[in-house]
Amino acid sequence: MGTATPTTTAGLLICEHCDTVYRRRPLARGEVACCERCNFVLERHPRLGPDQLLALTATAMVVFVQANVWPIVTLELNGRPSSTTLWGTIITMWQQHAEVVAVLAALTLFFFPLLKMTLFGWVFWFARRGERGPGFRGAMIALHYLRPWTMSEVFVLGAMVAIVKARVYFDVVPDPGIFAYGALMLLITVFGTIDLRQLWDVTRERRG
Repeated sequence: MGTATPTTTAGLLICEHCDTVYRRRPLARGEVACCERCNFVLERHPRLGPDQLLALTATAMVVFVQANVWPIVTLELNGRPSSTTLWGTIITMWQQHAEVVAVLAALTLFFFPLLKMTLFGWVFWFARRGERGPGFRGAMIALHYLRPWTMSEVFVLGAMVAIVKARVYFDVVPDPGIFAYGALMLLITVFGTIDLRQLWDVTRERRG
């Protein structure tokens, strides 16, 4: 059952893995519905409403801007410090003929997360009023396919390993950018636990 499939509003749940059909019932707080055949999670009780999700999206956007503006790390050798931001690193990789890595880093660390948060803000802004905004169906489909393409957690873990190893050769000082990315990683993890399909049930088509 994809994010754009509104069959849940008909009182049915369809397992994405084995196509088993279940009759839907309201879930209590903290309750999770799982498939009896393959144990796939069908639905969770929503812990956050559209208002809270919109506030969380705004917070993530602020942290995202900080993570891309502030330097990530400062390396110092013989008293000469050198710091860089994410985009400084991407540009350097491009200039050193690592174009594929530079493009992947730009997509997964900047453009995809930015698009994802923009779409979150769009659907939650209207959902808080119980409405489906223009392009709701397309936004839900895009969010479904963008889910595995935000790599902030991979970047943070890789940066931490690089910082530890670089200490052998340089004086390394983590800058605010890396901490902002750590906070962004946590926020993206929270978004990953949200079942967006439930927006189909709490919203309705806008009246012309």
